[in-house]
Amino acid sequence: MPEVLVQYQAVIWQAIGETFVMVGVSILAAILLGLPVGTLLFLSRRGQILENQFVFSTFNLLVNIIRSFPFLLLVVFLIPFTRLIVGTAIGTAAATIPLSIIAIAHYSRLVEQSLLDVPKGVMEAAISMGASVREIIFKFLYVEARSGLVLGLTTSIISFISYSTIMGVVGGGGIGDFAIRYGYQQFKTDLMLYVIVIMVILVQLIQFTGTTVSRLIDKR
Repeated sequence: MPEVLVQYQAVIWQAIGETFVMVGVSILAAILLGLPVGTLLFLSRRGQILENQFVFSTFNLLVNIIRSFPFLLLVVFLIPFTRLIVGTAIGTAAATIPLSIIAIAHYSRLVEQSLLDVPKGVMEAAISMGASVREIIFKFLYVEARSGLVLGLTTSIISFISYSTIMGVVGGGGIGDFAIRYGYQQFKTDLMLYVIVIMVILVQLIQFTGTTVSRLIDKR
């Protein structure tokens, strides 16, 4: 192991832990809230079983607004809301708030797109069999779209890792913040490069895992 990595080993592990916390909370928010929001966007579209133009337009506008915000500006804009939720605008816990909000918006759009790829015949078959809305969602839509949902979540996780590198602005820490503070700002280019390699390996592992799982569960 290079000497510079040994010197900063403890700090690097702490930074990796902070990244895992931020990304982990974002993933949880994406699944628990982004998945339902994306499903609602799909079901409330024109021609779908829960067609409601007001609901669709409202959620569609919210998702578009959040996704169109430059993430750094979103973090700053949400500081009062973050302080209201966690009592502070600084630290890893505070960083999870803007990350979770962008995670919900990001994944909900990918969920909607995955459900739109489900053949219309699947919905028609479910309705003809008298399936309830809940059964249509869980026994038909999610089953048919599961490969796309996993790929969408994989793409989202990689985006969350990228977003987490910005959280040093609000003292969120993380591996990206470590690379900037200890590598770039202290002119230790080798340390910064080692951290970049760690990030690249992490992203490749996530992409490989997501792609493999998606391929294994793809029933087509």
